[in-house]
Amino acid sequence: MLLNLGLILIGIVLVLWGADRLTDGAVAVAQKLKVSQLVIGLTIVAMGTSMPEFSVSMVSALKGTSDLAVGNVVGSNIFNTLLIVGVAALVSPIVITKTTVRKDIPFALVASVVLMMLCYDGKIERIDAGIMFAMFFIFMAMTLQSAKIEKNVAQVDTQAIISETVSEKKAMAGWLAITWIVVGLSSLIFGSNIFVEGATKVASSLGVSDAIIGLTIVAGGTSLPELATSVVSARKGDSGIAIGNVIGSNIFNILATLGIAGIIHPMVLEGITMFDFSAMVTAMILVWFFSFTKYTIERWEGFVLTLVYVGYMVKLLMNI
Repeated sequence: MLLNLGLILIGIVLVLWGADRLTDGAVAVAQKLKVSQLVIGLTIVAMGTSMPEFSVSMVSALKGTSDLAVGNVVGSNIFNTLLIVGVAALVSPIVITKTTVRKDIPFALVASVVLMMLCYDGKIERIDAGIMFAMFFIFMAMTLQSAKIEKNVAQVDTQAIISETVSEKKAMAGWLAITWIVVGLSSLIFGSNIFVEGATKVASSLGVSDAIIGLTIVAGGTSLPELATSVVSARKGDSGIAIGNVIGSNIFNILATLGIAGIIHPMVLEGITMFDFSAMVTAMILVWFFSFTKYTIERWEGFVLTLVYVGYMVKLLMNI
């Protein structure tokens, strides 16, 4: 037990340090490429911080523990949307761009609804997984197209944010920015894996089911990179990376992680309920609703999101 608790502590330290390095590198890359922090958050940062979810769900699906695989994704997305956005907003109000409100959040909401519909029969067939994976390519195409448009006609506001953030300190060299991104991501993934291993063993020894472990401990552990990255980004005033990381990770988790896992190995669900899927969809609706208020998620709204997550966790733990 002491060894597992030690792994949890080491994992948290690595995740927090890695998030700091990743954020610095990502902001520098955004400046070099002359694209917004949001695009970097939706792509490089989101996919990087989602690697723990990807690896855990993939291995779980291959081992036949489908509840752990899907529970990890559903739980991570609930964690991302409610707790990460909530805590980040408590640290510093998150400014949301019109593009995020009109395109990115709605797409994440659609992905959540599609997953819930496909899982209504209690399984994810290869054709279901193929639909999700195809949607992932559509999202990536939309995001890259937005990046091209920004570079040509809409750089004024987004680049002003980046310039203000980075101009306060000496511009980071390109090679160093890439190095920090790689080192940061490595620390995030390694640290979260250590955390998940320790936490899962503790939970298993207490007789907790795969579904609950996936929705809570594994979901929270694999989402530590997103939590650390978004909170650090919010503290540094990099709102684009903070919100882009969460939305991009949610989309990646559903469409790419479960899409690829389901294509390789169809999954049958037993412990994941429609209540869990509904909680994931409701969480996204809440963030979308709060984003419309002055295109900012205020501290009180962050508190509400955090409170809703606590309520969801209480409901889960009561069913153990």
